[in-house]
Amino acid sequence: MKKLDIYIIKKFLGTFFLSIVLIISIAIVFDFSENVDEFIQKEAPINEIIFDYYLHFAPYFANLFSPLFIFIAVIFFTSKMASNTEIVAILASGVSFKRFLRPYLIASIFLGLVSAYLNNFLIPKSNAERLAFTYRYIHTKNENKNVNVHLQLDSNSFAYIGNYVIVNNAGAQFTLEQFNEEGELTYKLFSDFVSWDEEKELWKLQNYYARRINGLNENIERGYIKDTTLNMKVEDFTMREIDVEMQDYFELEKSIEEEKFKGSKKVVLFEIEKHKRLAFPFASIILTFMGAAISSRKVRGGIGLHLGLGLLLSFSYIMFMKISQTFSINGGLDPMIASWIPNIIFTFIAIYLIKKAPK
Repeated sequence: MKKLDIYIIKKFLGTFFLSIVLIISIAIVFDFSENVDEFIQKEAPINEIIFDYYLHFAPYFANLFSPLFIFIAVIFFTSKMASNTEIVAILASGVSFKRFLRPYLIASIFLGLVSAYLNNFLIPKSNAERLAFTYRYIHTKNENKNVNVHLQLDSNSFAYIGNYVIVNNAGAQFTLEQFNEEGELTYKLFSDFVSWDEEKELWKLQNYYARRINGLNENIERGYIKDTTLNMKVEDFTMREIDVEMQDYFELEKSIEEEKFKGSKKVVLFEIEKHKRLAFPFASIILTFMGAAISSRKVRGGIGLHLGLGLLLSFSYIMFMKISQTFSINGGLDPMIASWIPNIIFTFIAIYLIKKAPK
């Protein structure tokens, strides 16, 4: 029985890694053809293109679609075994279908653990190099503004910026409100413009108007320019949504707590990223069993029919994932539920297919 396990695991892993190499090679060719004009126009050095971008692009892309690659690999080599009547011979020798699936489980758990480690620790560090290159040479003008930013600076202070320009580290329509322990407004500041002064390491207000309230007494201050310290950082505005991909699991947890405290709308995106990194490795196991159950039967259409059905199911999984994430971002669905719904649905599909396969 160990020989059977080793035989299937070798076929599984061999087909998986071969498919990754082939698909990643094609993806690199297409990506290069799409961005070559940007590389030439911005004079990107060859060594940076190879070592800072594509060396990190390959593992990111491979890990991102690893469940799909696993599914295709399982269908491909299992269909080939079925068409060669190997599976019929294995089951005829007295091996149960559940026992036949054991090497699939072992290999999928191994790949799932590798994916979990890559998702949460190795890939985020690799993404730092890839995204730095991307911002420098490819998408330098993207996400240049933040609009309608609300921040909680401490337990009693709240800030609002109508429009913040990342390139200039400056914002318009700035408001600061402070409350006492009873929830009464004690200070309110309006400013047409706010900007970060790197030399002084202070925030500069322009054309400001401040109200300091103490019961029935109220003091008003007006001015054109004022330097002040505020409990907010430039990073609160310059961090792009995609930058979350550069944070490992523990950094992501810390960022979620910080964004919750500030009342940021980015909390949902951060939590989706966190749960997605944990849900994807389980998808590898689920899709492995689905692929084995679908392709273990010898049919007239052969590998082509199995691959067609497999691609339909795998793209259905991706569609469910995108739909649930959209509901989480725009409809208030809990990020954890949104990330795990596709796994739950496809687990039941996998169980049904496994029960039906021996018949």
